[in-house]
Amino acid sequence: MANKILAVLEQREGQLKKVSFEVISLAKKLSTQLSYQVEAIIIGNEISNLSELKNYFSSKVTHFKNQDLNYYSSSAYSKILSDYINENDFSLVIFPNTAMGIDLAPRVAVRTKSAVATDCIKVIYDNEQLIFTKPVYAGKALINFKLNSERKIITIRPNIFKPEKIENENLNLETKEISDLDLTTKVTGYKKSEGKLDVAEADIIVSGGRGMKGPENFHLIEELAEVLGAAVGASRAVVDAGWRPHREQVGQTGKTVSPTLYIACGISGAIQHLAGMSSSKYIVAINKDKDAPIFNIADYGITADALEILPVLIEEIKKIKS
Repeated sequence: MANKILAVLEQREGQLKKVSFEVISLAKKLSTQLSYQVEAIIIGNEISNLSELKNYFSSKVTHFKNQDLNYYSSSAYSKILSDYINENDFSLVIFPNTAMGIDLAPRVAVRTKSAVATDCIKVIYDNEQLIFTKPVYAGKALINFKLNSERKIITIRPNIFKPEKIENENLNLETKEISDLDLTTKVTGYKKSEGKLDVAEADIIVSGGRGMKGPENFHLIEELAEVLGAAVGASRAVVDAGWRPHREQVGQTGKTVSPTLYIACGISGAIQHLAGMSSSKYIVAINKDKDAPIFNIADYGITADALEILPVLIEEIKKIKS
């Protein structure tokens, strides 16, 4: 088995996803520690922001290109990747832990006779072994483990491994036009849910918790989010109660986020929630309990009922923007 790492990048509708740069950064870090070579691969057609890779990566990037590959095909993607991994004898392959990565990693693992580990939040090199960490028991505990196979495949949770920029003038890009595709399955399009921003990708997030007192009051969260151009988030308690959909859940058992601004409204700050948003650049907390754990990590805090503060906050922001 060759001492090589492959970073699998993801694009959606011709745009590299933010998590792709996180995959690259982890691959580079491990290649330095292990003294391995590192490459990246992306599958798609025309990708408008492909040049951004030069800000993060200076090694070889292979772009498999075909007009039918702009949308995800599990059969075509898994065959292209598996063939490339087997031909080039990579010993470690890193996927993003997205819907695509979770679907693709085990398919590729079977074809390449690899062990697979999903949803890793930490990877360290210790005593000449790679040690992986992932949440278990609905995020209530973490487990450290290793994979004993020669070839290892992992998926990493988005917004955990920070992208690191480099100074690089040129992109070492190799484009491969392919015509023989296994299109047993093919996605024909994507429909964004109600046109709302995804919390995993958003730069500003307004989240609500049990302090909102009921689903009927979440219109305040939605209105503030609309004014700020933000995504709507929710705590696990709110999602479990059926107030909000699971796609909005922030935390260890939901989505890990790392926005520039995170506004927590009526969220006390359970450890599972904090684990999913504590890396936000600025955190604003609104909670009537002055001893709520959320205030321990907040940059700005308001000790008050969120239902009283939010209407005032919305009006003041509207005035400023007008």
